Amino acid sequence: MGHSQADKAQSRQRIVDAAALQLRELGLSGVSIGDLMKSAKLTHGGFYRHFSSRDDLVAEALEKALRDGEESSVRSGSTKGPRTLKSFLNSYLSKTHRDNPRTGCAISALAGEVARADTRARSIMSDRLGKYFDNIKDIADEDKADDFAMAVMSMVVGAVTLSRVMKDEETSDKLLLAARKAILEYDELRKKT
Repeated sequence: MGHSQADKAQSRQRIVDAAALQLRELGLSGVSIGDLMKSAKLTHGGFYRHFSSRDDLVAEALEKALRDGEESSVRSGSTKGPRTLKSFLNSYLSKTHRDNPRTGCAISALAGEVARADTRARSIMSDRLGKYFDNIKDIADEDKADDFAMAVMSMVVGAVTLSRVMKDEETSDKLLLAARKAILEYDELRKKT
């Protein structure tokens, strides 16, 4: 790869990285090409040397944001021993995650918007959700935990999303704790049957 091709690849990656952060913070429609190129330290006119359209950029940035969120989720649960359902919940349903949508899970930040987006964006998130379900099944201590994994993911995404809506922090914190408690109690019941 020539020097200019390497530079072009690096520039493209900076654009995608910046767009992935903007997506989680500002939503699908919040990504401004001008602001994005400025944050990547590139000129506005150079955008179309890297992408054929804004939609192509959004699709690639969405995939990156989802992949980064999944990797972060997997890493966060393994810092103090083996990853468990409890460690996943402690991380996902945390104040830190709630207060930092820009660096948190793109599913909880964007699911509502992606549900109303084009087929391409929905397909990207749908595929990534399947991987999240598999990750939860891996820590659920059961081979046939499909329904449980879907329920857990639905509840944690909903809890984080609603906790971000609440106008007072106390109620927001209670929402996160209630979801964590309900999932862990259900998990105990599930294991007994």
